[in-house]
Amino acid sequence: MDQNHQQINAKNTLEPHVLIFPIPFQGPVNCALKLAELLCLSGIHVTFLNTEHIHRPLLRHTQVLSRFNRYPNFRFQTIPDGVEHEKPVSGDGFMEVMAAVDTVSKPLFREMMVSGGLSRKSERPVTVMIPDGCFSFAVDIAIEASIPVICFDTVSPCCLWTSYLNLPTLIEAGDVPFKGDDLDQLITSVPGTEHIIRRRDLASFCRTNDLSEPVIELIVKEAHNVPRAQGLILNTFEELDRLILPHMRKLCPNIYTIGPLHTFHKAQLTANPTTPPSQETTFSNSVWKEDKTCLSWLDGHDPKTVIYVSIGSLATMTVEQLVEIWYGVVNSGKPFLWVRRPGSIVGGYDESQVPNELLKRTKEIGCIVEWAPQEDVLAHPSIGGFLTHSGWNSTIESIAEGVPMVCWPYFVDQQVNSRFVGEVWKIGLDMKDTCDRLLVEKAIRDIMDSKDDVFTQSANTWASLAKESITKTGSSSINLGRLIDDILAMSSPEP
Repeated sequence: MDQNHQQINAKNTLEPHVLIFPIPFQGPVNCALKLAELLCLSGIHVTFLNTEHIHRPLLRHTQVLSRFNRYPNFRFQTIPDGVEHEKPVSGDGFMEVMAAVDTVSKPLFREMMVSGGLSRKSERPVTVMIPDGCFSFAVDIAIEASIPVICFDTVSPCCLWTSYLNLPTLIEAGDVPFKGDDLDQLITSVPGTEHIIRRRDLASFCRTNDLSEPVIELIVKEAHNVPRAQGLILNTFEELDRLILPHMRKLCPNIYTIGPLHTFHKAQLTANPTTPPSQETTFSNSVWKEDKTCLSWLDGHDPKTVIYVSIGSLATMTVEQLVEIWYGVVNSGKPFLWVRRPGSIVGGYDESQVPNELLKRTKEIGCIVEWAPQEDVLAHPSIGGFLTHSGWNSTIESIAEGVPMVCWPYFVDQQVNSRFVGEVWKIGLDMKDTCDRLLVEKAIRDIMDSKDDVFTQSANTWASLAKESITKTGSSSINLGRLIDDILAMSSPEP
């Protein structure tokens, strides 16, 4: 946006000012920062609202402040969240954080938007709100404050459709809670996935016996509120989710697919003449310190020979599961890079519980780090496969690089993602609900050796479609342009 636009008398028009408010976890914040930067590049003013618990480690481990300092149209703001401890939480702490936000942040956010510093009464009012879809209260507040709202859901579209937006349908059809214990029974009440999704492939919270659980109430509220927003932003591309997007658009007609967000973000930064050149290939938005020495270790290996192992920023495993997966990885004979996040192994783990043969073989063919620059790792030529928890960021990053997956999902959308990886996109194997060294070893060999051609071919096809989607005429580029135009239109005062 040029200077003349910025100097228009505020009484005659509202300067476009977007508020982005992600849920306070690594994956959603990472995505939201990329979206924020794409909007900044287009000249839109962005306020990025973090809860204090996630903001502290983000500042500690990244250059995010200096990176965003180059945008005069960007600022961070924080809101208290009632989470007192400093440590990033694992998956079992998800509802603890969401409950704290509901109690502490929600009333403060309402005041901020209805009558406070970001309201229509303020000097620089927010003209469009982009909250995480999980913050359904933000939709209510936006409607109360007469501010247009576009939800940004960072879970996978396949999960958002099957297990979030259709949760009321699943409950009404008697599919949730499950009757009996046959997890392989097909779920036929969700349009578009009648022949694909079994009970075990629904999001993990669908396995509940109690519909009054807080997580069920949270998702039912989201299912009710997301369609009330003026739009929905998704980190996918049209071709990848063509199975479910037509059905989703019947409920939420205005969907902006702008993924893969990480490659789109990188391409836009590279192409923008105002962005100063940087030595970095990716920009860290990590709440853990990244160990980049693993990239040098990868440099010493031949193309497509290394298996990358990571269960992401929230998943956990028991010591028993760790040992089974470890044996499977080592017995596959493949060199491996394994990310073991602090706190990811539960049950009092220490190295004395690990058989010596595993430690010895790991020294010979493995590299273990606490956290890695994952986008760079997956883009490294030596990576031939990814043993993953199937979080959506990890899945779409793997798809964009054409890396086949072995899926061992933990919770939420990961159960759905792993099913789509195996059955719909045909780019990997789903090991959900099992943890056995022989299965792990076989799955790794299958994606990297014996069935290599099948998975590699499919992975390469999706990778090239992902690249195409972010070109000038690609679907994601068109959708980002439409999103920016719509933000500008929504920011204009009504006649």
